[in-house]
Amino acid sequence: MNEKMEPVRKTDDEAIRLARKLLNETKYASLGVNDTMSDFPLVSRVAAGFSQKTGLFFAGSDLSLHSKCLVKDKKCSLMLGEPGKGDGLAYARITFVGEASRIGNDHALRGEFREIFVSTHPKAELYIDFLDFGFYPLKLNRAYLNGGFGKAYHLEKQDLSLLYG
Repeated sequence: MNEKMEPVRKTDDEAIRLARKLLNETKYASLGVNDTMSDFPLVSRVAAGFSQKTGLFFAGSDLSLHSKCLVKDKKCSLMLGEPGKGDGLAYARITFVGEASRIGNDHALRGEFREIFVSTHPKAELYIDFLDFGFYPLKLNRAYLNGGFGKAYHLEKQDLSLLYG
């Protein structure tokens, strides 16, 4: 038995449905950036949002370390998906890889980002209009979906375009 098993499945309709579900249930995410002070990875927890119009995004303060790092290096990853009871590795999660840049407070879609964000995070109404808070849409490059044990997928640009449909 020398047959090598391929651990990554071909992206199919089931994978796209699961990725959409994770996007639509998004509230919080793990954000990975390059810590430009140490040149080591840095992971933070951020409040996230998603809509067909805005795409995937998160909010952050200019005072946070991850926001300061993104000014110098826009490359990042955002992992969505929450474990439930039992083995946390049995639950679906997806990591989006791309670039994030803060939109200006005068950006034409800022109101749309704000509305989506506050509907997902009602308590954000208290701070989201502070001048140091901004929205970071993610320009997607690829994604890695893990639907649980034995269900790994690599989503490339053509697959990602299906997520917003």
